[in-house]
Amino acid sequence: MIAVGASVAAHCQPCLSYHVAQARSLGLEETQIRDAMSVGQRVEKGSTAAMQKFTETVFELPVAEAPACCSKPTPKAGKKCCG
Repeated sequence: MIAVGASVAAHCQPCLSYHVAQARSLGLEETQIRDAMSVGQRVEKGSTAAMQKFTETVFELPVAEAPACCSKPTPKAGKKCCG
C-alpha cells in the first residue's frame, strides 16, 4: 500500500499500474487501494505547497546562508543530484 501511495506522489504511472496489480493479486479491495492513492495525493499536495511557499522566499536568502545543493553523486550517472 505504501508503494501505491508513493507511486502517486512520484507521478510514476508504470509504478502505479504495477503496484495496483500487485495489491489486487494479494486480495486487497479496491477501496483499500483507492485509500492508498488518496494518501499519495495528499503527500504530493503537501510537498507542492511547501515548494510553492519556499519559492516565494528564495530571493530573500543571503547568498552565504543559501542551502547548498547536495554534493553526493547519484548512483546512476555519477552526477550531483542538482546537475
